[in-house]
Amino acid sequence: MSIAPLTEAEPLPTPEVEPLPAWAIPPKEGFTAEDLDRLPGIPPHTELIDGTLVFVSPQTNFHALTVEVLLYKLRSAAPAELRVRREMTVTLGRRQRPEPDIMVLHAEAVKGLEQTTYRPDDVLLVVEVVSSESEIRDRQRKPELYAEAGIPHFWRVENTQGQPTVYVYELDPATRRYALMGIHHDRLKVSLPFEIDIDLAEVGDI
Repeated sequence: MSIAPLTEAEPLPTPEVEPLPAWAIPPKEGFTAEDLDRLPGIPPHTELIDGTLVFVSPQTNFHALTVEVLLYKLRSAAPAELRVRREMTVTLGRRQRPEPDIMVLHAEAVKGLEQTTYRPDDVLLVVEVVSSESEIRDRQRKPELYAEAGIPHFWRVENTQGQPTVYVYELDPATRRYALMGIHHDRLKVSLPFEIDIDLAEVGDI
């Protein structure tokens, strides 16, 4: 019986590897606020916190509905010289460009349809609806950054058994820290930054 001679196996084709996007490998010194506008293919609603890119996770119904109710009520109550924006960034510094869930800002800060960010001096109020994946950022780091930048008002919204609880803070300009002014469970009624009266139970009715 004859035995076929051994032959070298043909090499397997090398699979094509897609190059990593520019935002996948951070620079040694971290990203800057300007990078959010020029990095190709960056995911929508990416934030910059302490030079690190923060990506948005899928949102819950509670988060989406709470933002929707607050956005509508704030727009309805805001004076003519103010504007309300959802999920746009505020550039607080070279390595800080967070994206609050809602911002109230001066109308003159709006420069055009291609604008992507605002300055802290433009902003009167920032609102963060806390999500499970962003608890530390929403409760600690982002309020620190907003206060240090001089934004006068901050609301933190928590999920309390399916209903929103709103923690209302006001900036102490001497310390650049927020002071808790009230905790609102069923109804949010405040006079600053303007007269606002919101039935928080509406979130569960949508």
